Order: sequence, then C-alpha cells, then structure tokens
Amino acid sequence: MKFTLPTIFLLFSLTMVGQVKNSSKPNILVILVDDLGYHDVSYYGTKYLQTPNIDAICSSGMRFDHFYSNAPVCSPTRASLLSGRYPEQIGVPGLVRSTPSDNFAFLKKGVLFIPQYLKGANYNTAIIGKWNLGLKSPNLPNDKGFDYFHGFLDDMMNDYYTHLRNGNNFMRENKKVIDPVGHATDLFTQWAVDYISAQKNTPNPFFLYLAYNAPHSPVQPPAEWLAKVKARENGISDSRANLVALIEHLDDGIGKVIQSLKNSGKFENTLIVFMSDNGGLISNGSNNGDLRGTKTGMYEGGIRIPACISWPKHVAPNTSTNERVISMDIFPTIVDIIGIKNNSTIDGVSLLPLLTAKSVNNKPRNLFFTMRDGGIKMGGQTTQALISGDWKILQNSPFQPYELYNLKSDPSEQHNLADIEVKKYQELIKEMVQHIKEGGKVPWQE
Repeated sequence: MKFTLPTIFLLFSLTMVGQVKNSSKPNILVILVDDLGYHDVSYYGTKYLQTPNIDAICSSGMRFDHFYSNAPVCSPTRASLLSGRYPEQIGVPGLVRSTPSDNFAFLKKGVLFIPQYLKGANYNTAIIGKWNLGLKSPNLPNDKGFDYFHGFLDDMMNDYYTHLRNGNNFMRENKKVIDPVGHATDLFTQWAVDYISAQKNTPNPFFLYLAYNAPHSPVQPPAEWLAKVKARENGISDSRANLVALIEHLDDGIGKVIQSLKNSGKFENTLIVFMSDNGGLISNGSNNGDLRGTKTGMYEGGIRIPACISWPKHVAPNTSTNERVISMDIFPTIVDIIGIKNNSTIDGVSLLPLLTAKSVNNKPRNLFFTMRDGGIKMGGQTTQALISGDWKILQNSPFQPYELYNLKSDPSEQHNLADIEVKKYQELIKEMVQHIKEGGKVPWQE
C-alpha cells in the first residue's frame, strides 16, 4: 500500500447508533457504473478520454488500484455490493433477466441489504438507476429497504432513449410504471440531483445508490457528445469514439450530481464511493489497460475495476492503495462507519481502517469469483476464479481446465503454471471446491 499524503484520521468513533446525532452521520452516495473498463478513466492517463469529475472524486480521496468486482457481470456484483456476501451464497450466481429461460438468479429469502440496516439508523434511502436484482416482490427495491426507487428493473436497455428491453418497459417510480423522455444517463442524473436537493432541509442523513446503465451496450451517446469527441481526438476509431463519448457524457452527469451535493451543503459530510460493476467489454472498444481479458471472463480484465472512495476530512486526498479489495467490502465498510451492530453473516471486510490509515490488512484472504450463464459459451454452467496472495487459479470456460498464474510476476496472466507449480495448483483447487460446495447449498431459481 502507498500513500502520497499524510492521512487525516477520523474525528470521531462510533460504537452504537444512538451515540451520534443524525447531523453527525455522513450521507452516503454510492455511484455504480456499468461495464466501465479498468483504464477507461483519465486519471490513469488514458488517451482520447477525459473524465474530470470521476478524477476529482479520486483526487479528493483514495484510489484503489486492485479493486475487484465479485463477478464479471452485473447482477452478482450488485448483490454482493448491497449484501456484503458472495453472490452465489445468496442465490445470485448469474444474471437476473426478464426472460425466464435465460434467468440465472433469484435472491435468497431473508438476505438483508445496506438500506435495511440504515433504516435503523434513521437514514433516508433511495436508489436511482439500474436495479437488476428482481422483477417482482419480494425482490423489488422498495422491498429491500429503499424508501424511494426511480429507475430501471431489468439487466439492460436495448435503447438509451426508448428504455425498452425486448419491447417491454421496466422503468419505474417505486412500483409505478413510467415512460420518461430522454437519454437514460440524463434521466438518472436529473433524478439524483432532484433527490439530493430534496434532502437539503431534512434532519436525517441519506443513502443514495446511483446505478447508471452507462457505458453498457448499446453504445449510444448523445450526438453532440460524439461530435465533440470526434472533433477533439484526431485518429480515434468510430467504435472507440462512440464509447468515449458515452463515458464522457456519463462523467458530466456525475459532475452535476457532485455539484448538487455542494449546492445543498451536503458535500463535506458525504462519503462517496465510485466503482464499476465489472470490467470493460473489449468488443465495445473498452480499455482495460494491460490486463488480459474482458467482461464475462475470469481474467483480470473481467473483474478488475476502477474505484475510488472520498470522504472530506476523514479520508486524506490524493492517496492510493494496492491492497486487494472487492465489491462486497462496501457493505461492512458502511456499517462500520455508521457504527451499526451487524448480527448477520458477512463475507466482506471493512475498509475503514484502510481508508483512515489506522491499519492494513496484513492477513491474506482468499477472494472467490463465480459466474453462471446460459448459451453456447456457458451451457448453464459456471466459471470460477480464486485469488490467494499472489496466486490465482481460474476457469475462463466451464469446458476448459483451471489455469494458474502468479499475479506478482505475471500480472497480465500470460504464463499458465498449472503444470509447473503442481502443489500450489492442487492446494487452490481444493479450496475452490470447498467454496463451490457452500454456494451449491443455495437455490438460484424461484
């Protein structure tokens, strides 16, 4: 781990909710974007791309250079983010889809999400944007602790302007079907701004989960944003220009949301988490840096994501870390910050000591990754990965053997050591099997 400035320590410690007045508890804004590549942010010096507002979140807090999504696709990562659990252990090893034959997840009954905890701490809770964890009760946002939902239920939109998925409308305000006009990114931005503005004079803190569809396919930026990129970037390909325009349009929306925090006087007391739900899709023109692989795959390019956490006066600005962390760590981090006693099973670990430089996780932990899907590529089966220290085993197809890599000496995963480091290979396979058995206890169909 490295720090570029001395860290500012927490000004207070929470041991139970009642010890801190509502005005002292931080507001929480979690911004989750969809399919953003590891290097599709300009703070890494990526060419042909400008993301000043995302960069500003990172420069005002801590940048995570080894942040992992719990899976290389949407639903499992979202389930882990909100529950602190491995996705297959709560019934979400694959995608929630509106087509029953292509659905590979159903939330386990009784699993608690972040907003359900925060309600006990007097938080107002809202989700703006993409849900993708259930299409009917009891797995709708309002069933899982969110006071307010304004967004999209399904896995993706076939068009950013019509907002339809296979001809069906999944746009909702709470449980009411709505048919708004405009680009989905603009809608979600405006709804988030409206929500934050409405919180200005409320005594309770808020938790806002802002889940954009962008830059998920279809790569459909507003025409004026595409024209701007093409005029500025000589030599950029059409496919890359479209994706850059969609990302820069997204970044502009994020900037408006952050400005609304400042306008409402809430910024200085707001914890901001920014992250992607999985790696970028290379076929769409995504940039995963030097990492091998793409979305849906178990190589680093499918599961390593851009991520930052900002919290004025608590997390020192311009800091960064190489500590390996994962989406499910956000839940226990928030619970730890608020000081809520958690009595349920949690697989993630709190990042609060890391954020405040009080300690580093010196005890290595295993990180497991799972994805189940249909079609010819997967056939309803799963792919797996396990990171243990510097070692990683993965199965990028259910029809291929596990591969073994040393991420320290071979970060781009070019040299499969399965036939050389046989003892390590066998050791990690055994650990993977035990983890798979635990997930196998949980049904993933209704």
